Amino acid sequence: MSDVPSEEPDPERLAALEKKLDEVKRARAPKPRADQQLSQANMAWRMVIEMVSGLGIGFGIGYGLDALLGTQPWLMVLFTLLGLAAGIKVMIRSAQEMQKEAAAKAADVEGR
Repeated sequence: MSDVPSEEPDPERLAALEKKLDEVKRARAPKPRADQQLSQANMAWRMVIEMVSGLGIGFGIGYGLDALLGTQPWLMVLFTLLGLAAGIKVMIRSAQEMQKEAAAKAADVEGR
């Protein structure tokens, strides 16, 4: 009768299997790495570029209109300020978008 497999699970084999599964799960689990820091740096550069591009475009439009109309420096100042406002608006929108993505990732991690 010893050749017939028993219906009862072997506790030692189950414990060994659980230990192996835990090791594999730990090995595959995402670890905080430099990728996250790089991602944050990319976000910061994106915001800086949006702000500077808004200023640059506003300055360029104002300078061009001043050169055409001979109203120097009034339109340049006006459009530079408008470019600053547009840059801030785009930067805030990007920050909100990034915040939503971070909240979605946090909710996804909590849901696991």
